[in-house]
Amino acid sequence: MTGDIAQVAGDAVPFVTAAVGAYGLAVLARTQEEAANATVELGRRMAQRIFGPRAEGEELPEAVADMVADPDDPDAEAVLRRAVRKALLADGTLVADLRALLAQAPADVRIGDGSQAVVGSVIGGDSIQIGSVGRDVRLGLAARD
Repeated sequence: MTGDIAQVAGDAVPFVTAAVGAYGLAVLARTQEEAANATVELGRRMAQRIFGPRAEGEELPEAVADMVADPDDPDAEAVLRRAVRKALLADGTLVADLRALLAQAPADVRIGDGSQAVVGSVIGGDSIQIGSVGRDVRLGLAARD
């Protein structure tokens, strides 16, 4: 049973992490905003089911607040995964609820390393900005012979 819970937690946390990246402090807000995509919305619903909905501005659970503060921190993600596992161990109906939500995940979407999910990016005109570039980076066209 514990291994099964670890699997459900492992499957759910990437969705919750994507939602935290997109919604930030409002990830547990009761009102549903238009999601950036189905993956992020699914993660928001999972986060609300695991940690309970919150009014915007209401204090977040520590594990969620840590992810909001630094969504790229692997230690914060590990703490979040641990909090999800504890919640699953404490509530058998939560396991079934998360399984049902995970079953709704689009089959062609991958979350995590090598995923195609883009969070926190800007799309304008004919360009897409993903993150930022710094230091000695030069962009240009390749020389032609």
